[in-house]
Amino acid sequence: MTRSGYSGISLWHETAGDSWQPRPALTGDAEVDVAVVGAGYTGLWTAYYLAEARPDLRIAVLEAEVAGFGASGRNGGWCSALFPASLDKVAAGSSREAALAQHQAMRATVDEVIRVTGVEGIEADIAKGGTVVVARTPAQLERARDEVEHARSWGLDETDVSLLDQAEAERRLAATGTLGATYAPDCAAIHPAKLVRGLARAVESRGVAIYEQTRVSVIEPHRVIVGSGTARGVVTADIVVRATEGYTPTLAGLERELIPVRSLIIATEPLPDLVWSSIGLAERETFSDGRHLLIYGQRTADDRLVFGGRGAPYSFGSKITHADASDRRTHRRLEETLTEMFPAVRGHRITHRWGGVLGIPRDWHASVGYDPTTGLAHAGGYVGDGVATTNLAGRTLRDLILGTDSDLTALPWVGHVSPRWEPEPLRWLGVNAGLRAMTVADAEETATGRSSLVAKVVAPLVGGH
Repeated sequence: MTRSGYSGISLWHETAGDSWQPRPALTGDAEVDVAVVGAGYTGLWTAYYLAEARPDLRIAVLEAEVAGFGASGRNGGWCSALFPASLDKVAAGSSREAALAQHQAMRATVDEVIRVTGVEGIEADIAKGGTVVVARTPAQLERARDEVEHARSWGLDETDVSLLDQAEAERRLAATGTLGATYAPDCAAIHPAKLVRGLARAVESRGVAIYEQTRVSVIEPHRVIVGSGTARGVVTADIVVRATEGYTPTLAGLERELIPVRSLIIATEPLPDLVWSSIGLAERETFSDGRHLLIYGQRTADDRLVFGGRGAPYSFGSKITHADASDRRTHRRLEETLTEMFPAVRGHRITHRWGGVLGIPRDWHASVGYDPTTGLAHAGGYVGDGVATTNLAGRTLRDLILGTDSDLTALPWVGHVSPRWEPEPLRWLGVNAGLRAMTVADAEETATGRSSLVAKVVAPLVGGH
């Protein structure tokens, strides 16, 4: 892909204010202390914290395209304390205290990301306005109340999550049909491509080598294989960090480790003050609503409305696809949902449409791990909640690799092992049936005003309980 091709991937790529000219590729073999596979958030945060702690380490980041090509440059721009597995699920595999420690570590991570952008002079358009999730049906309002009540049972107070009445909810986000909302302060709206490109520069300033256009095909103990056939090269390393998230199935032997699921996004032209006065988001809150098939959005620093959602079908065999007919259908549905929620947007141009893949483990539980015997380390399975979680992963991998016992290495996601996904065609049938069922569940709740029975049946397949 050309430089202009990279800048045309998304709104974020186009407005990153950075050159997308690929860095030189690795040619031939190499020997380093740490080889990091993937120049997204996970790989770059890991390299950043390792180089900060041990400037003497020879660290190389190997990237198939360019830094920020994947989800790190395409996402919805939520730097959030959300962790993909619930407190109950994390506690079931550890303890109540460990689950709360994981939750508090995530909350602190949002501020850590903001701190580093300040230290490194990364202008990522960050605004910590929190997240408002509006309830627009009686069933959604019931779930909102249940969520807050559940949080209280864990000892979490209003500084963590609060329930808003209709007037309070509409003050933050005046979506049509709003009955109430939840509000959580631990989220910052960001420009994701500015963050990832700035982080790449910060890593290089610490002596880390980033090789782009360098596709890794095989990861093995203490080495990775770059390319294939006669163009093959070998990078030998004491430690190899796999930081490939949704692209993990492209690596030999890891085809069922995670599945790549597409999330799609649209962006409006900059909207006038009159429109924003009818919508809200005065503090640049990120937002969603209580439906089952996830939507998400933010107000950008230049007053665009960025709006995304799930629903694009999973491709057979974990194939990573680019824009196709199903994407166009999903983008149209997003536009319809956007104008239904915010009628004032009608008539304003949609200037950008894009998508990307996120990585989903079989149990929807992110993990980080390191085996000192093989030198293999990894982090991932963020299920779309990776902007902050990757930072926690980078700091945790630093401590694991350097042999530092810390509060981070004691967190319950360290060493967690998710089961592998089923072989095809079972996972294609199951995942797409689950996505379809969530659409049906939302329609059922809109029609009946009651919680969906379909959603309860398929919840275990799509990460629920």
